[in-house]
Amino acid sequence: MWKLIQPRPGNLRLWQLGLLVLLFVFWHVMTRPGLIPPFMFDNDRQAAFFFGEPLKIFERIWAWFVTDADIYQHLWITLAETVMAFGIGAVAGLGGGLWLALSPMASAILEPYIKAFNSMPRIILAPIFAVWFGLGMGSKVALGVTLVFFIVFFNVYQGVKEVSPVVLANARMLGASQKQLLRHVYLPSATSWVFSSLHTSVGLAFVGAVVGEYLGSSQGVGYLILQAEGQFDINTVMAGILVLTTFALVLDALVGRIEKRLMTWQPKAGETEKL
Repeated sequence: MWKLIQPRPGNLRLWQLGLLVLLFVFWHVMTRPGLIPPFMFDNDRQAAFFFGEPLKIFERIWAWFVTDADIYQHLWITLAETVMAFGIGAVAGLGGGLWLALSPMASAILEPYIKAFNSMPRIILAPIFAVWFGLGMGSKVALGVTLVFFIVFFNVYQGVKEVSPVVLANARMLGASQKQLLRHVYLPSATSWVFSSLHTSVGLAFVGAVVGEYLGSSQGVGYLILQAEGQFDINTVMAGILVLTTFALVLDALVGRIEKRLMTWQPKAGETEKL
């Protein structure tokens, strides 16, 4: 049998950091003049024009946060839009998924409508939300909610549907009420599905905020990136992408910490193998 090699926690971060450093070194080397094969670009500077230069990107980030310190207001707007969209979409998806999973009649009636809304390219709703809620934070939050809601909804719905019939039967035999079934059977069954969807939804909440800022805004990190694109400033564009990615990872890490606290009952992969 194949034996799975588990990385040691002490070395894992070093490997991850080393790979990140190697990626940036490779990026830096490949955008230096004279190192790109001539058949790929017309001149030595085109690689830097298309892909940016890591050192200039870090200089831009340093100026944003330290020298000029002019990104904080834009970053606050984008993070506020993202967190609100993430929270509202997750709560609505959780409630809607539980309700329809436990209500067969409502599920049968609403199923075609839910599938229709889910199949709709929701990015096209951004201009409509701008008309309804204006160019402020409301339209960005609304777009983010539509992106987050369906991811959480379908995962919760599926998690509740996959509750073991044997567990349900035993709980009912012991006299569990509907509220007790919800708390001790349905919710624990759906918890892993919920957190799986939340990890995916973090990036989608950022997508909703940034796309909304693209289409109409005077502030936000998406607005800064849009302004840089209009000036063909690829270094500022890449800097904005790195900043958004970093904060998305931070939000995802927070979700992961909450998951560990709530999922302490679930055995880890290594523990299941020993059993």
